[in-house]
Amino acid sequence: MPLFDIVTLKTALFATPKVAPALQEWLAAPEAKGTLMGAWAPDIGTLNDIILLRQFDSAEDLIAERTRTHLSDNPFGCMEHLRGWTSDSYIPLDFTLPVTPGEYGKVYEIRSYQPKLNGMAPTIDKWREAVPVRTEYSPLSIAMYSLDGPTRFTQIWPYESANHRAEIRGKTVADGIWPPKGGPDWLTPEMTSTLAVPLPFSPLK
Repeated sequence: MPLFDIVTLKTALFATPKVAPALQEWLAAPEAKGTLMGAWAPDIGTLNDIILLRQFDSAEDLIAERTRTHLSDNPFGCMEHLRGWTSDSYIPLDFTLPVTPGEYGKVYEIRSYQPKLNGMAPTIDKWREAVPVRTEYSPLSIAMYSLDGPTRFTQIWPYESANHRAEIRGKTVADGIWPPKGGPDWLTPEMTSTLAVPLPFSPLK
């Protein structure tokens, strides 16, 4: 099974257009490991960030890419515009694979939950039951759980617009489809949501 990471670049004010060309070169360099699956700029959430989703064939490749970044004198090729970054690794839920590049929506929601200490396995079980019906309303790009940092459950959903997201979420709740029955029982109140737009070079658009 592949691994994924989510990298969040914290850039200077309005620097995304300046960062993008150098970032693309960094990701496509011969020594680079991993495959870019998505690249977004938040529209609602923490602004002036760039969020990357990458897929790795092995833990060795993920570690090699993270090492390349940490030891570089020009991380991500855009040091002059970079204020910092975080990198979080994830295991995908097998029933949400593969992540398939394509055009799915103009807005992507990146949601993270912190389950209770014993809540990850029950959360996954609830999702396994509910996702097939939920994705009849709108597609799911990926759902996964963290390997480092605080225990997190993260998913990425594409929508046509923020209004479309609100309509779909409202309908799935009204129809009793979402959230998964009993799923919230295993979660803590620590939740975050970011609405982000795909960058031109994002494979998920």
